[in-house]
Amino acid sequence: MIELVRRLAADGIACGVVTNDVYTTVDADIVTRSGVLPTERIVGVATGGCPHAAIRDDVSVNDAAVTGLVAREPGLDVVFIESGGDNLTATFSRELVHRWICVIDVGAGDKIPSKGGPGITESDLVVVNKSDIADQVGASVAIFRRDLDAARGELPYAVTSTRDDASMASVAGLVGAWATVG
Repeated sequence: MIELVRRLAADGIACGVVTNDVYTTVDADIVTRSGVLPTERIVGVATGGCPHAAIRDDVSVNDAAVTGLVAREPGLDVVFIESGGDNLTATFSRELVHRWICVIDVGAGDKIPSKGGPGITESDLVVVNKSDIADQVGASVAIFRRDLDAARGELPYAVTSTRDDASMASVAGLVGAWATVG
């Protein structure tokens, strides 16, 4: 997310970030230390329970975080709501988000797309991240592509690496286009 936010900012798109952790704001602290955004555009939410419930079932804590962020920073074009983990059943409530990006880490294995789940089949975009390390972790980018083609049909996905400018630019271009549409 940090590299995506950096690229969007370079394209003039104002971003904010809301992160979800159970008891801490560690993820927000990581974004803050990266220097990619002013501190006032970053909100850490400590959900007190499963962060996935706070993006799907009772979204009130995230809704309040986004509402407060937008009130303080009214010029934002995009607000990212991050909820980590490898839970294939995690979904974002459409009451909370306009677009949903599911990010898969290559290190989790090329089996992930074949397992399905709403992130794979229903998100607006799947991003397979860290493709540059696939060989080192025994994963095949070709298998990711094959299984995502089968699972997603016409829905988009991207295979990326922060070390590959073209792949990151394609994701930033799509998200930037979404931001300008509303």
